[in-house]
Amino acid sequence: MRCLVGGGVQDSPRAAAKRVSPASWRLDTAAAEAETGAGGAAAKGPRVCFRPPDVMETVHEVAIYIHRFHNLDLFQQGWYQMKISALWEEGGNRTPASPARVVQYEASDVGGDDALGIWKIDDIDNSFHTQPFRIKYARQDIYLSVMVSFNIFNSEEEGPAASDVMMKFELIYAPTLDNGSELHASSATSSAAVHEFRIPHRALLGLHSYCPVHFDAFHSVLVDLTLHIVYLKAGAAKSSLKVPEQGLRPTSYHIVKALLTSRKMLLEELNKISGAIGKTVEDLDVADLNLGKYESFNPSKSWLPNSSKVFPETGKGVGQLAGILHDFLERPNDMVNGTDDSLLYTLPHEELFELFLTLSGQLSLLWNAFLKFHRQVLNKTKILDYLHDAWAIGRKAEWSIWTIHSKIEIPHRYLQSMSDDSPHRYSLRVSGSRKFHDDHVQSSASRAELHRKSIAQMKINPHYVQDMHIYGDPSRVPVVLIEQHVMVVPQHSSSKDMASNVSEQKDTIVVPKLQGEPLGHHLDLRLVRNQWLLLDPGADCLMSEANEDKTSGDFKEMGSRLAGEVVAFLKKKMDKLSRYGGCKELKLSFVGHSIGNVIIRSALAEPALQPYLKNLYTYMSISGPHLGYWYSSNSLFNSGLWLLKKLKGAQCIHQLTFSDDQDPQNTYFYKLCKLKTLENFQNIILLSSPQDGYVPYHSARIELCPAASSDTSKKGQVFTEMLNNCLDQIRTPSSDTRTFMRCDVNFDQSNQGRSLNTMIGRAAHIEFLETDLYAKFIMWSFPDLFR
Repeated sequence: MRCLVGGGVQDSPRAAAKRVSPASWRLDTAAAEAETGAGGAAAKGPRVCFRPPDVMETVHEVAIYIHRFHNLDLFQQGWYQMKISALWEEGGNRTPASPARVVQYEASDVGGDDALGIWKIDDIDNSFHTQPFRIKYARQDIYLSVMVSFNIFNSEEEGPAASDVMMKFELIYAPTLDNGSELHASSATSSAAVHEFRIPHRALLGLHSYCPVHFDAFHSVLVDLTLHIVYLKAGAAKSSLKVPEQGLRPTSYHIVKALLTSRKMLLEELNKISGAIGKTVEDLDVADLNLGKYESFNPSKSWLPNSSKVFPETGKGVGQLAGILHDFLERPNDMVNGTDDSLLYTLPHEELFELFLTLSGQLSLLWNAFLKFHRQVLNKTKILDYLHDAWAIGRKAEWSIWTIHSKIEIPHRYLQSMSDDSPHRYSLRVSGSRKFHDDHVQSSASRAELHRKSIAQMKINPHYVQDMHIYGDPSRVPVVLIEQHVMVVPQHSSSKDMASNVSEQKDTIVVPKLQGEPLGHHLDLRLVRNQWLLLDPGADCLMSEANEDKTSGDFKEMGSRLAGEVVAFLKKKMDKLSRYGGCKELKLSFVGHSIGNVIIRSALAEPALQPYLKNLYTYMSISGPHLGYWYSSNSLFNSGLWLLKKLKGAQCIHQLTFSDDQDPQNTYFYKLCKLKTLENFQNIILLSSPQDGYVPYHSARIELCPAASSDTSKKGQVFTEMLNNCLDQIRTPSSDTRTFMRCDVNFDQSNQGRSLNTMIGRAAHIEFLETDLYAKFIMWSFPDLFR
């Protein structure tokens, strides 16, 4: 049986929910049969019946502004579109929220051949689909400029939402078709990737935040989104409404409290945003935002500084924007200027309902004024920039959950004192404030594991949008221990001018060959590159291919090939920039993984790169064997190296193990450490992992190890000389301030079990390439090092 609603016929409760909130309909089989007239047959089965909405029915409106789709690293060309759903989590189930309104606030800049149709709403699953667009090349921008909002209804009996909301973003892909109109019907269309965010229920009362969507490691994009949430009365706020004869429900007091909080948050955010962009909300210039007789609850309006910049003072009490009822919601003991929460409960139903209607009208006015203010052409970009900057600051603090920071003095030299009876016997002592630990590897792993266990007990800010890539299982996110050494050194003469007429600054980032295994690929470090580009969108990146499939030879030859490739890349970029006025400042940064770091240092010693040494900026070494493989404690890996030397005779393995010459002081690594390959960088970051068995822990960190400290042979002497040579370069004055950091990354390997990869330490070595969370934590904590 079908019910007649508002003159239209609805076939299902879901369809009716577009007009009436879910709280306003119910299934009633008995009533359907009882109401059957005598002249007709009784209709069997359930019927959807609608009752009038509650007088205090409310709604959480979640507005999503989709500004830009930026292709960072999509592997395939073709047609893409985004599908967005809002799901209300309750009792282990997910209930979809309905799209409420869509606004195309600016014409899409997608060309005729690269766009297809318009956005749409799917009535089956209550989802929103953006306009399909075609991706042709990397770093392509698609400006979608559309806003969609979802409504989450609450009946008077339910009150404000007590459950979280999941925002689900899906990337839909279809291959490029000759006839674009076939996209929607094509069976090849599929969901390529999903990125979910949780909105805590407390944030549903009011939130204004930047929310970047990246999807996953195989579909790296940047979608610039802003989220805006408000708590409103459902439907129009009519002053003619009366208190029902049966009175108001007990939850009505909680509803009014929540509306007061939402109003306060919206006013505060309007003040912050308008102050940040230097414009007022014109629609509120003459708005009456007085609470009437309830204004007496507000003896102070100090919570809204400089409110006249947002709402000019008028005779209607616009400056009196905050009442005492707002403030008690922020206090842990629900006290408001000496008056407790019971004051609200003393209001009669008539006055409480009058306050409800006043708040509803003001919230509706403020919300619509904000949405209009946001859509204005000159405002939307400034608001996006303001929210992005606030987001970056917040994430730096939030992601510190998984990082442990410490500041340590710059490491001093490891001194040797020779004995009188033997030229090869000596003792080591460490000069510096940091004590040498007998088992630094175990110490680092233990600290990280203890910190990982404590994460489950940490309280997470309930007002932040939570990225489920991280918060899906917070205890399995990598833990990063950061030791920061900052040295202030004498000022040196810097060479910044690359052309006499300068017009812009250009950063160039070189990412060389990464993988330490013979089958390494030039895209191995693309996740780190993508994070760098998010911090510095104007950077140019070289993913070196000069040594691909050639990493078993001599390191000097590999370094020479890399140097030639870098010089050719730089000349090409400089020639291009010279046509636009030249380059003011060139910052040359390197990132390497495993033996890629040895190739980088070899390249920096080549004559071809000498003119560019003055432009070196940041060097990030990811698990690099800077001191070779001496004193490796991984017996399984050592056996594998010995076997490779016997079977393949790879020159690079002989060099890594110091078997390329009988005299250790004639080996390649000894000579490399004497060359000035590190001293010209302004920032040096050494990443290591105590779980990585492929590269000795001390070699990746350039520090002393227990085995070397007790070795009194010539091998120990040579190793100490190499170590000191590297540390001397790090201490060498090369810039006004040099930053030197050691970062230990501890991965969660609980899901991998006891496998061969974990036993030999390969799992952690490869994990550096397969996840970017550790890089995200480090790079966003020290953004100036990557810009």
